[in-house]
Amino acid sequence: MKRVYITGAGPGDIELLTIKALRVIKEADIIIYDRLINPDILKEVKSGCEFIYVGKEDGHHTLPQNEINEQIYQSSLSHNIVVRLKGGDPFVFGRGGEEAAYLKERGIKFEIIPGVSSAISVAAYAGIPVTHRGISTAFKVVTGHISATNNSSHINWKDLKNDDTIIFLMGLKNIKTICAKLIEFGKSKKYPIAVISNGCTPKQNVVVGTLENISTKTSQLKSPAIIVVGEVVKLRETLKWFENE
Repeated sequence: MKRVYITGAGPGDIELLTIKALRVIKEADIIIYDRLINPDILKEVKSGCEFIYVGKEDGHHTLPQNEINEQIYQSSLSHNIVVRLKGGDPFVFGRGGEEAAYLKERGIKFEIIPGVSSAISVAAYAGIPVTHRGISTAFKVVTGHISATNNSSHINWKDLKNDDTIIFLMGLKNIKTICAKLIEFGKSKKYPIAVISNGCTPKQNVVVGTLENISTKTSQLKSPAIIVVGEVVKLRETLKWFENE
């Protein structure tokens, strides 16, 4: 049956790939994949499977999103099983909803295969639970993209002043602005924060600090990275495990 599978590949650890995702990857006639997937996943394909790379980096997109949408659609016309493979989960800042809507408008059948989101898994690999009884009863996942021209975004900063855990995705280059905004809207300069680079991989690097000083500690870190803000960061000293393996 002809179908497009908009598929989450999970974070860096290939063993966090779901069984269903692995099945469709092995069945795929073509895989349209992003930059942040573990490249070893592509070794699981059948003979003759085609690949199209559409990865995005800061300042360089292989294809703009509208052309990626069209590429998926055109591939669905010439292949039976198309896997659109995305890092993490396709519906957590993955633009999977846009791609699915594009296919729906054109009468193409699709399925969404959720993936393990980096928002929770990378924090877990750093020994930071996003919720913890008596410390944090909720968490928010927030885009780290902020306009370079006016330091603005669609983020409702006033909403982030309570003690929920906040996870910023794709925010490393804007960490100074993020910290300044959180302080401006009520958080203490001493509030705990962690930045985790290359999470769930052997290159994982975790830096812990406060809103006041974290930007002075992270200049050597590189994307992909997530930012975790909250009292749960203090639990890392007790719960860190990945670096100890």
